[in-house]
Amino acid sequence: MIVGSARERRLWNVATYAIAGFFGLTALGPIVWLVLTSLKTEADIVTAQGVVYWPSTLTLANYRELWDQTDFPTLFRNSLSATTLTVAICLVVGTLAAYALSREAFRGRQPLLMGLLAIRMFPAVMQIIPLFIIMKAIGLLDTKLGLALAYASFLLPMFIWLMKGFFDDLPGELEEAARIDGCSRLGALWRIALPVARNGILATTVLIAISAWNEFLFALMLTTGADTRTWPVGLQLMIGDFQLPWGLLAAGGVISIIPVVVLFAFVQGSMVRGLTEGATKG
Repeated sequence: MIVGSARERRLWNVATYAIAGFFGLTALGPIVWLVLTSLKTEADIVTAQGVVYWPSTLTLANYRELWDQTDFPTLFRNSLSATTLTVAICLVVGTLAAYALSREAFRGRQPLLMGLLAIRMFPAVMQIIPLFIIMKAIGLLDTKLGLALAYASFLLPMFIWLMKGFFDDLPGELEEAARIDGCSRLGALWRIALPVARNGILATTVLIAISAWNEFLFALMLTTGADTRTWPVGLQLMIGDFQLPWGLLAAGGVISIIPVVVLFAFVQGSMVRGLTEGATKG
């Protein structure tokens, strides 16, 4: 009986490792292939003999050409600016809104929460035409601020809902004690609630930043000039009618994911704690 149980555990362990390995390869395989393609020469990428899995010569020519002969540095800066503005808007507006929805019981609170949730149910493409008309009317079309506001229009609901969950889990007694000692409502938020919920804020901010950094549809429709175009749109525009620069596209993809990797490297501990707290307390 004991031997049988041990055998079953081994079989379960083998099956678990096999499934985890399969999904790990599925997730990491395209990234490894992207990095290898970015380091290949044109002769190794496009060949008559079929696919070359490992490059015969490793080269950084694609990165140099991308940086020197395209607008990628400008595209990169534009994406960074739009992402930073989006995160700033979500942090200020979203944090105040989430705190108010968590702590205050006012008329229309529940319909407002349901309305925010409903915004996330509609595909983003449905917002493009109204946003285009609004941005053109107020003079923000083809600007970084307009693009950041467009991003915030569909990322704010997610930010508010996530942050509301973190604020709901905080004991209100701490803020009440601070208010008895003379803190205002905003003072209690700044001095008590935000420091306690910092892991949740960090986790939510990282999710928002990654979504804004990789956004393509809004950037394609709401920007037309080289001064505002972001890197996902720029990469798409590198594809010509009769040529497909695989090496440049792969190099651009690798450079574009570096900020995300660096961000995760610095905040992964706090982010995991924040997501875990939200999952267990919710």
